[in-house]
Amino acid sequence: MRIVTANELQHWLNGGQVLEKDARGPKVVHLEDGRFLKIFRSKRPLLARWRPEAQRFARNAKALNRLGIATPELLECAWLDPAQGVSVCLYQPLAGASLEKLYNQERALFDVLVPDLAAYIRHLHQNGIYFRSLHLGNLLLLPEGGFGLIDFLDLRIKRAPLSRALVQRNFQHLQGYLQRRKTQGFPWEELMQCYERASKASN
Repeated sequence: MRIVTANELQHWLNGGQVLEKDARGPKVVHLEDGRFLKIFRSKRPLLARWRPEAQRFARNAKALNRLGIATPELLECAWLDPAQGVSVCLYQPLAGASLEKLYNQERALFDVLVPDLAAYIRHLHQNGIYFRSLHLGNLLLLPEGGFGLIDFLDLRIKRAPLSRALVQRNFQHLQGYLQRRKTQGFPWEELMQCYERASKASN
């Protein structure tokens, strides 16, 4: 991977819009040309020097694409600070609206989507996809219909469908997210019922 120069990074930051940041700095930047810059500052820099998180993100995108799962289009992986294991990805964003936005702003539409959402999550699980960050902010409704995934660094793909224990754990992560966001009135029972119906229909 090439190393991004300080001038190049500063040009990106000066002209772009920071969408996400933490105490260590920007995490996601929308660049002037429409591309997105995602910055990975690892909590384990020594490991990240050998296994950069940007490459893991790109590998996950390719693996999902092979399974027919829509993701952003990865363009390049590069180093920002190799000594500290800081890497970056440049990508074209996946067109669509986050389910979190729909839930908060177009609740009637979101409610109509619950059966399709349950079937989509079931499809992920049947393909062995264990996505710890499965939550409304990382699920997009695509313009042509259907769903896509973003921010999937912590995703793992098993060789077989997820076990019931992993399915339950995945839904627990989603529940925890809803609780942390203080999401009121989420149709949890309907989602679970639709998931079970989708499971029976595929058996």
